[in-house]
Amino acid sequence: MQRGAQTIRSLGKVFKSLDSYDGNRKVDAGEFFVGLQEVGVKLSRQESDGKMNARRQAMVDKAFLKFDKNGDGHIDASDLKGTYNCSFHPKVTSGQMTEDQVFLEFLSNFNDRNRDGKIHRDEWNDYYHAVSASIDNDDHFVQLMKAAWKLD
Repeated sequence: MQRGAQTIRSLGKVFKSLDSYDGNRKVDAGEFFVGLQEVGVKLSRQESDGKMNARRQAMVDKAFLKFDKNGDGHIDASDLKGTYNCSFHPKVTSGQMTEDQVFLEFLSNFNDRNRDGKIHRDEWNDYYHAVSASIDNDDHFVQLMKAAWKLD
């Protein structure tokens, strides 16, 4: 906390240097990999790509397929509404938000890139790649998926 502004400025410089290859103000996977190598973090390409292992991906696929009943590659928000229970969310129980507001906030996490109101398979996978990165234990990830989507 003592070096807050300086640390943030330093991080900005690091990210700017990582983006030096194409200057699009985004750090893609290749730039990130090179940047890690330059600062002495030795990871293989596979370790740095951030993909889920087969067990986790199987649970993510199982959840997606539960809702994509016709196999057209996307899930309508209405398909999730009956399964994703918002009533116990802390902001609902405290009265800060309604169940509908919490549900819409939840849907926004899937980053509907083409804004068609549907969650496509790649959007679903991207969301769960990020979730997976924050959970160290495979068993815990599997249990979370089973509980969240009522999977067996």
